Amino acid sequence: MRFENVALASIGYVLPEEIWTTSDVESKLAPLYQRLKLPEGRLELMTGIRERRFWRPGVTSGELSVKSCTHALRAAGVDATEVGCLIHGSVCRDFLEPATACSVHHRVGLPRNCFIYDVSNACLGILSGMLQVANMIELGQIRAGLVVGSEGGRQLVENTIRTLNADTSLTRKTVKNAIASLTIGSASCAALLTHREVASSASRFLGGAVGANTAHHELCQSHEDQVGASMQPLMATDSEALMKAGVATGVETFGPFLDAVGWKKEDIDRSVCHQVGTAHQKLMLESLGMDPEVDYATFDWLGNTGSAALPSALALACEKNFVASGHKVGLLGIGSGINCTMLGVEWGETSVSGSIGF
Repeated sequence: MRFENVALASIGYVLPEEIWTTSDVESKLAPLYQRLKLPEGRLELMTGIRERRFWRPGVTSGELSVKSCTHALRAAGVDATEVGCLIHGSVCRDFLEPATACSVHHRVGLPRNCFIYDVSNACLGILSGMLQVANMIELGQIRAGLVVGSEGGRQLVENTIRTLNADTSLTRKTVKNAIASLTIGSASCAALLTHREVASSASRFLGGAVGANTAHHELCQSHEDQVGASMQPLMATDSEALMKAGVATGVETFGPFLDAVGWKKEDIDRSVCHQVGTAHQKLMLESLGMDPEVDYATFDWLGNTGSAALPSALALACEKNFVASGHKVGLLGIGSGINCTMLGVEWGETSVSGSIGF
């Protein structure tokens, strides 16, 4: 996929105030740790995650997405009436139906002739939505589109802790499938894409490539679909197998990605991977032959925030001036399934606006 007329005009984000350190999580798991004689500090050592953040109880994905969309629109100076498509792309959503995009559309004040729908693709939901909006812009169907997602990890982490403490049949081996659930955090992020005539000095959204390796779709699965107020999620993940298969899928996708955007590996000035943990980042960059010094990571203080992880890390990299005008930026996304989406952006004057709250 190659786009000639698409700009990444702005990114808006919201992060929670409440912080749970990994030490806090281990303290809450005291019954399990004592029963299995697990050493304290093990979780942070394995993952590289020292803390994650959670929204206050009762906050919905939709209301957070409204805030991130508002940040993105204001940052770019684009009026809500100019938006022709809104895609809500997070794992978390408010109801089975209607689409969470409906409430966000209403509260942001988007026009009636706006395409609105949800996209579900694990940690790649927002990136998948960005590709769809970019295609619509390139085809001349719309001039601007918003892609947003808001992930809440509190219920998953709290329910995992309760389950692990209560299940006396667990062993050091069988508990491993729950480790990934304890790395989850919360974040919200929105990306505003426009025709380049709308934001002529903004970053160019060049396109990219996708890859599917669905023979491994069982390596990370939540329980049955349970959304809304009564959600009591659990997730089982073979973290090691998922990492190896995911990175292998990334390696297979990397060549087509470079071809699509017209780059060589050495052209990439900055990269942002999906934010899983230390081992994943290290293996991914090593396997692609990339310098870890050009990669920006947030997993150590935000944990794995699902679909919001990569775009919010990109926003924070921009705020820290790690990503600057003229940089060729590779967005290297991998999600359970297994799917891979790699996107290329030539950085320009993309505006970023964010806040900490909720």
